Amino acid sequence: MKDLRSFSYPIVAPSILAADKSALLEEIKKAERFGAKYLHIDIMDGIFVPATSFSLDVLQKIHDQHHLLNDVHIMIADPLHDAEKYALAGADNVTFHYEACQKKEDVHETIRRIHQAGARAGLSIKPATPVSVLKDFLEEVDLILLMSVEPGKGGQKFIPESLNRLDEITALLAPLPNRPIIEIDGGINQETAKLSLAHGAEALVAGSYLFGHPDMEERLKEMLR
Repeated sequence: MKDLRSFSYPIVAPSILAADKSALLEEIKKAERFGAKYLHIDIMDGIFVPATSFSLDVLQKIHDQHHLLNDVHIMIADPLHDAEKYALAGADNVTFHYEACQKKEDVHETIRRIHQAGARAGLSIKPATPVSVLKDFLEEVDLILLMSVEPGKGGQKFIPESLNRLDEITALLAPLPNRPIIEIDGGINQETAKLSLAHGAEALVAGSYLFGHPDMEERLKEMLR
């Protein structure tokens, strides 16, 4: 398992949701060659979010074909019972949604099961979910993923209020000696990357801004300048 804390931050996490699916491994290798550190893998079940995307089988096939950290974001309806499957399939980090759990105890138990299966655990919140819901889990999770768009669809515009929400998260984490990594996902490009970093983000998820462009390497570097 690759450790989230073994990296120097900030980093970029290219999302293969926007990659050429017919040449997926080549796209992943390109991201690795250009300096990415995480590989962001979106799993959508068509229930928690309307769309579907990569499956458990895809994760099993690609997780050991590169040297990036497998950063798996599961947008599924029942993480309590299914999250650990992704850890066992090769995820280094499994991030699930607070909103997909029925009660707080389910969030705690999902985190425990992911850890028990050998992966790091992340917790994500949608744009309308109060940041305050994270308080009970900050000493257990390894990563906080703030959605800066509604989850389930690539290519959306960054929600400006997300910057204030990053400030809230940063303030919540400040007293912790071993605080979670702050990741942001949605509408991230050169401009919003710089703003997000200035407000405390450490890991930047970007898909359509990176993949499909001949200057992907330069775009990736510019996000961190």
